[in-house]
Amino acid sequence: MSDWLHNLPVLLMALVVFGLTYLVAAAIHAVVAVLAVGERARSFKAVSPGMLPPLGIIFGLFVAFTAAQVWNDSERANGAVKPGG
Repeated sequence: MSDWLHNLPVLLMALVVFGLTYLVAAAIHAVVAVLAVGERARSFKAVSPGMLPPLGIIFGLFVAFTAAQVWNDSERANGAVKPGG
C-alpha cells in the first residue's frame, strides 16, 4: 500500500511527509479552536504553554531511541541474511 511513498525521491518523500504532518496539525488546531468555547475554553487554557518544550523533548527522545533500535535491528537482520555477514 505504501510502495508509492517508498518509491518517491527523497525530497518529494520529505515534502509529502511534512505536508501530511502540516495537514494533521492544522486539523487538530481547527478542532481545538471549535471546541474551545465557553466553559471548555478555561479547560484548554489550564494547560500551560511551558509544558510544551519538555513534552517535545521527551517525544524527540522517544523517536530517537526508537529509530536507533530499529536501525540496530535492521543492521543485524541484514548481517544475518547476507552471505559472509
